[in-house]
Amino acid sequence: MASDLSLTVNGEPRRIAAGASIADLVRSLELNPQKVAVERNGAIAPRSALGEILLADGDVLEIVHFVGGGNGGGADDDRWTVAGRSFRSRLIVGTGKYKDFAEDAAAVEASGAEIVTVAVRRVNISDPKAPMLTDFIDPKKYTYLPNTAGCFTADDAIRTLRLAREAGGWDLVKLEVLGEARTLYPDMRETLKACEVLAREGFLPMVYCVDDPIATKQLEEAGAVAVMPLGAPIGSGLGIQNRVTIRLIVEGANVPVLVDAGVGTASDAAVAMELGCDGVLMNTAIAEAKDPIRMALAMKLAVEAGRHAYLAGRMGLRKYADPSSPLAGLI
Repeated sequence: MASDLSLTVNGEPRRIAAGASIADLVRSLELNPQKVAVERNGAIAPRSALGEILLADGDVLEIVHFVGGGNGGGADDDRWTVAGRSFRSRLIVGTGKYKDFAEDAAAVEASGAEIVTVAVRRVNISDPKAPMLTDFIDPKKYTYLPNTAGCFTADDAIRTLRLAREAGGWDLVKLEVLGEARTLYPDMRETLKACEVLAREGFLPMVYCVDDPIATKQLEEAGAVAVMPLGAPIGSGLGIQNRVTIRLIVEGANVPVLVDAGVGTASDAAVAMELGCDGVLMNTAIAEAKDPIRMALAMKLAVEAGRHAYLAGRMGLRKYADPSSPLAGLI
């Protein structure tokens, strides 16, 4: 909007309403103005005056705080990036199958997810005032990831995402082209075709695919900004069926790898993260749980635990026992 100001904050573009102060900006980032230091256009902004200093179009700001010294960032700084966009949460959740939009929104909130997948469907013109997903899950708060669920040809998937971009301006999208209704396995020939066309048109496709390291490299070459191999058939809840191929995909990929489909419970999500995946996408495992809100929280914690385990580096496997306590000096 014309009344918005364009800023650069810690190297990233941001927009904020005209008339906002530095303190307003800091609070909009969910930070406490009393716990940060701010540099504006190369000059330190006194903390006592952050509420009085109004921002101007083109301002460049650095916002810093104290962290523990040493190598690398802490868990709170363990972001992942896709197509130049950075996220804290490594859990992406779908928005289908819930009993109503209120439960849907509550589960998304409990999951801590920053990205939600959304299907593109026709407006119900017989009841145009019916509640819509955007009434409950704010696209200004969450990154909407339009997907092509239900598409069985490249042409249908491309058409769907063109409509999605027209409706909401989204270019980061989830591409899936299914081969058949029984298994919902991806048709990789049609998927590659769609990926190439979408990339040429400026889309940033995150692509659902088979758990095949050769196919994922082909998708990278076709313009995929992330590859999303299935762990098991969509909605099956069987968990990751082939850890070897997922690990090989992770080792060979130059784009983020996220397990998509097949997760049934929290331990499945932890396994995906322990294999080194950048994230996990799920829908049915949360939506069809007896308590979706609690399951959403469980998945959040499982993804975090699996990531911690991967970064920590697991102990080596041994064929035989190795005592935890030394035997020397045994009474």
